[in-house]
Amino acid sequence: MFQEDLQKTVNSSISEKSFYSYFKNTSDKLPRVDILNLLSQYCGYINWNDFKNNHTSTTSIKKPFTISKWFWILLLGLGVATITYISIPNENTFSFCFIDQDRNQPITKTPIDIIILNNKESPSYSKSDSTGCFIWKTKDDYIRFIIQSPYHRTDTIYRIASSNRFENLQIQTDDYALMLHYYANGKVNDWKKRRKELSRIIASDATIFQVLPQRLGIEIYTKDEFINKLTTPTKSLKNIEIIESRKINGQIVKLKFRIKS
Repeated sequence: MFQEDLQKTVNSSISEKSFYSYFKNTSDKLPRVDILNLLSQYCGYINWNDFKNNHTSTTSIKKPFTISKWFWILLLGLGVATITYISIPNENTFSFCFIDQDRNQPITKTPIDIIILNNKESPSYSKSDSTGCFIWKTKDDYIRFIIQSPYHRTDTIYRIASSNRFENLQIQTDDYALMLHYYANGKVNDWKKRRKELSRIIASDATIFQVLPQRLGIEIYTKDEFINKLTTPTKSLKNIEIIESRKINGQIVKLKFRIKS
């Protein structure tokens, strides 16, 4: 921090050897004149002589203690700045790439929703990028986050900082949501079997609603109405996208979907 501020203020810096020799250790000798000039300029003076002249009376030539006193005051201030900089925690970078456990392929088509739970304040929200990866920088020495996806199971991940901060995370597929996706996209040709399977995996009292475009609201469906929608071939059927699903005892009890335009 001090070195950066020195560079910014006087457009020059002190070598690491001199920095550690005079600022981090006790020394009976004064630094070289060029270093004293830099420090004096940093404090707003023209050079070391200007600094001495402003802190030495006409009779102070015989009193080197006065000069030394001001110099050590200067060093003390710089030392405090250095200690403050060293005490600032380093920033840790965590990198994850999400892999579909069944296909063993990166999850790139559907972004993974990520909820960061590191601090005691409100959670932070992010998404995986187009490569199926996620990067998070933090001063904490750990990361804890929840992953959510329409076609994968929700999970909570906890990792501590280590030398290897990149990891491929295997994510389990949500079989029920994926099955609905297949049905909606017409990938099952046996319509009677299709209706039977849908009736089995959707609870009778399931809450099912469609999110309408352009913030027009939602449309509620009963179980039978939704099954009829999935088993009636239309062009819009292939554009159905599952947003959220929730299961209890092996049956879907809540389902949210939209039709992409």
